[in-house]
Amino acid sequence: MSATKSTLMGASLLILALTGAASAQETECPVKVGVLHSLSGTMAISETTLKDTMLLLIEQQNENGGLLGCEIEPVVVDPASDWPLFAEKARELLTVHDVDVIFGNWTSVSRKSVLPVIEELNGLLFYPVQYEGEESSKNVFYTGAAPNQQAIPATDYFLEELGVEKFALLGTDYVYPRTTNNILESYLKSKGIPEEDIFVNYTPFGHSDWSKIVSDVVALGADGKQVGVISTINGDANVGFYKELAAQGVSAFDIPVVAFSVGEEELSGLDTSNLVGHLAAWNYFQSADTEANEEWIAAWKAKMGEDRVTNDPMEAHYIGFNMWVNAVEEAGTTDVDAVREAMYGQEFPNLTGGTAVMLPNHHLAKPVLIGEITEDGQFDIVSQTEEVPGDAWTDFLPDSAVLKSDWQELGCGMYNTQNESCVQIKSNY
Repeated sequence: MSATKSTLMGASLLILALTGAASAQETECPVKVGVLHSLSGTMAISETTLKDTMLLLIEQQNENGGLLGCEIEPVVVDPASDWPLFAEKARELLTVHDVDVIFGNWTSVSRKSVLPVIEELNGLLFYPVQYEGEESSKNVFYTGAAPNQQAIPATDYFLEELGVEKFALLGTDYVYPRTTNNILESYLKSKGIPEEDIFVNYTPFGHSDWSKIVSDVVALGADGKQVGVISTINGDANVGFYKELAAQGVSAFDIPVVAFSVGEEELSGLDTSNLVGHLAAWNYFQSADTEANEEWIAAWKAKMGEDRVTNDPMEAHYIGFNMWVNAVEEAGTTDVDAVREAMYGQEFPNLTGGTAVMLPNHHLAKPVLIGEITEDGQFDIVSQTEEVPGDAWTDFLPDSAVLKSDWQELGCGMYNTQNESCVQIKSNY
């Protein structure tokens, strides 16, 4: 080999070595994962389980070698069911703790509190809970259900399977219930349900006196028409609501309730003997009979105890975390922009069977399940669809029907298909 060739080869090897070293230094160890869930206050009943879920997922990944040669370190904060505090804690995670990603929030009002912070600082949030749609941020991956993956199918079940003719839309007074019920009112009217047969009521977080509201719902059926309740009640207010139903002798046969925020965790603190037959609509139930779910439940109970149950938002974190891990490995870095690009088209098996797919609108395609409450606080799955693509913008509100989200090709979360332009997203709340 000539001296010139030898020198060139040596220089090439040096460049490759330096490039590899620089690439390896892009990711600082440990990789930090922010966990932003309420561990106190009215939402702790639902969110504490999601904190525990993240800790288990991180522990499992570390046992499998960590990520990019680094151990993953969870950074847990408690926003305490205080919506402005969510924004402060998100900023703390990104600027003080320098986390690479955040998994968190439950309520939409908390998510909307966090949204300006993560967009300003170019953070990345995985949001695991069903929500009202009407949003698509490049800094959020929505792994919970959009309305077309929960609220609309549940309403169809009431109409087509149970023959419900009058609807009581009961919700906690914040963004998610109000927007979801606006969508459902429009949808019900399109199905021929008159406005006078739709009763809407909102109560504050932690509401406890349900006697008059339940009486009003019962009175709806005085003309003999079948009444159904669609519940977007959140947090510990559900305890009082279901107790009042039982106190007034209302069974699922009399007035069925389908809930969007009540799962196994919420039922674990209730006497469910009087709730048998009431419904919930989710994308996952613990009772799903698959090998993957059996393995996950076993790992969960081995870590947390036999009395601890699994639920839908937990599966959303399970899917979202594993997709994020795969995207980081594909990108070779935890850099937010690189991970975002690697997220599109990511697939991961659902715990209920089938495969979840991340879409360019930052929503998942996944199945819709409806379950009946059983005496042991679990759900008998009475309906399950194939994977349904999540829709960021509903077809049942006129201003939204013309919008689409496509961050991969269009680089826009609010694209107007009529005038073919990208609209700057502004929250109405």
